[in-house]
Amino acid sequence: MNLTEDPAARRSANGEAYPASAGHDHVHAGTGSPAPRKAPREEPGGRGAREGDMTALPPDHTQAILETTKQVGAVLKALGCPFALVGGVAAYAHGIPVRLQHDTDFAVRREDAEAVTNALRENGIRIVEPPEDWLVKARSGGEEIDLIFSLAGRPVTTELLDRAQTLPVDSVHMPVIAPTDLLVSRLMAFSEHHCDFGTLLPVARGLRERVDWARVRQETEGAPMAEAFLYLLELLRVLPTHGTADPGGAERS
Repeated sequence: MNLTEDPAARRSANGEAYPASAGHDHVHAGTGSPAPRKAPREEPGGRGAREGDMTALPPDHTQAILETTKQVGAVLKALGCPFALVGGVAAYAHGIPVRLQHDTDFAVRREDAEAVTNALRENGIRIVEPPEDWLVKARSGGEEIDLIFSLAGRPVTTELLDRAQTLPVDSVHMPVIAPTDLLVSRLMAFSEHHCDFGTLLPVARGLRERVDWARVRQETEGAPMAEAFLYLLELLRVLPTHGTADPGGAERS
């Protein structure tokens, strides 16, 4: 899920410039020496965006976000409250080569929210209380952190966190949401106003053999955008046509 921003911003951003290319050298009149090149001007809202380049992507925050993830993960592990990494960084931990640009997301139980926020504050992480009652936002090292109590309208439960798999995240081991739960949470977050299949498609492809697709279908039944995405996977032959053998089967550790 991206956790950097409020939900609307995160969906148009789970952030995305380049320095302007240097032009030809000009010669100072009367000297024959090349004129010094001017430093590239930064575009508002972007770091080093190329002037006039509307397609320039934002900088890759992958390593910075991973460092923040490890910092928060270490605090939560020391605290002892159950949690799981979710969203784009969870996909990264499962081996999907996603580009991290927005934030890092952690699922925690609502009853642990106070203990978690206090522990983060004590470790120098700034807590920002949002207007929503389904998450707490924080910041560290310039990166956004989301502590989520509800995934796509469904409360984070002990059972969900118990299914998490312990995986290395850039050398630090921590609980990561299971592949099936990751797909369900991402699919159920789709709506008429947020339906970017392109970001989820590589995740579904990469995890297809580790996902219990029968449970995904069951838990997303009746959700139009989720059902449309699953049908797209059938057309792309990522999944067999509904009713035939499922390549995923039971989740693997």
